[in-house]
Amino acid sequence: MRSLPFFCRGQVVRGFGRGSKQLGIPTANFPEQVVDNLPADVSTGIYYGWASVGSGDVHKMVVSIGWNPYYKNVKKSMETHIIHTFKEDFYGEILNVAIVGYLRPEKNFDSLESLISAIQGDIEEAKKQLDLPEHLKLKDDNFFKVSKGKIMNGH
Repeated sequence: MRSLPFFCRGQVVRGFGRGSKQLGIPTANFPEQVVDNLPADVSTGIYYGWASVGSGDVHKMVVSIGWNPYYKNVKKSMETHIIHTFKEDFYGEILNVAIVGYLRPEKNFDSLESLISAIQGDIEEAKKQLDLPEHLKLKDDNFFKVSKGKIMNGH
């Protein structure tokens, strides 16, 4: 994605039910409308950035955009893992995401364990990148402070 940072928001919907259950890495899923409206130049892959739920605190995150080759998805998805422990699910809440950097292309894995290991490596790399001053400043972007509409894609 050549035009980072990229900001979007939308209502959290139920995904495939794999993040928490199979991977131990809960994800918040955007509805198809948000995914379908991503810019044409968005490459599939793993990105990092900042996210908040509703008007809550802003946390580090990683997001997978694509087809999830390990699971052979037929529909493109956008699954956000917020690096924070929430007390409960937040389906129906508004998820605000600022994508600030690209980690790697999506790829297939030969086992669930290797997929989990790669995701955990992505999370660690995202934490490091987001501590850099040029990324840290985006945590306080006005995007996270404005009134929260239902859907928004853009810069």
